[in-house]
Amino acid sequence: MKAAIIGYGKMGREIERILHERGHEAALVIDTENAAELDAEHLRGIDVALEFTTPATAYRNIRTCIECGVAVVSGTTGWTDRLPELQALCRERGGALFYASNYCLGVNLMFRLNRCLAEMMNRVGGYDVRIGEVHHTQKKDAPSGTAITLAEGIVENLDAKRGWVNYAPGIAHAANRVERSEETPADCVEIRSVREGEVPGVHTVTYESADDVLEIRHTIRNRRTLAAGAVTAAEFLCGKRGVFGMDDLLQQSK
Repeated sequence: MKAAIIGYGKMGREIERILHERGHEAALVIDTENAAELDAEHLRGIDVALEFTTPATAYRNIRTCIECGVAVVSGTTGWTDRLPELQALCRERGGALFYASNYCLGVNLMFRLNRCLAEMMNRVGGYDVRIGEVHHTQKKDAPSGTAITLAEGIVENLDAKRGWVNYAPGIAHAANRVERSEETPADCVEIRSVREGEVPGVHTVTYESADDVLEIRHTIRNRRTLAAGAVTAAEFLCGKRGVFGMDDLLQQSK
């Protein structure tokens, strides 16, 4: 597999290492210094592009790959209000797009547990739910894409919740922000975002009543698990057409 790496930060470097370990070729590396090289000429012969950049550049990067006929795996978060546009373009062009907010297997198992627990809570009274997420200080968007996916899973399955808000003290760029936790509407899931140190990612779903606390928690120990999942997604995507996500990959793994 000949791959392009779009975004050569810590994640991009880890992806490169895993590509080499699995016998693939990182034939093109795009970063801020050579962003203009993301074009049809340089993408010629590439089987799949792995795109992990920033919310400001992800849409353009992915669109370019689709228009050039290159399959693309993306894990960039903070821009996905425009994802449906690219999914439609991909189908129109007969391309291939794989998107996930998190490529860690354990997190995607957590997504399933989260949806099941939310549905079960419809039959149990007295609990309220919140989500916590902690990431390294270099992460620019809040809440994390993983936290949003968890919140959406709750909203889709728990009748008492209609949306989500983000309590993110000290974080400049936060979607659906509330300035104080007390401002969270009763029918919304509160996501509490924290940025500290070099934390790769911690996500917690907490159901709390007057008598007890029930939590689902996932901690990523390093970026390697994310990079390995992204490369596995790229291997899955090669030779396919359509729009895919982690549920498709997990279904194949059965």
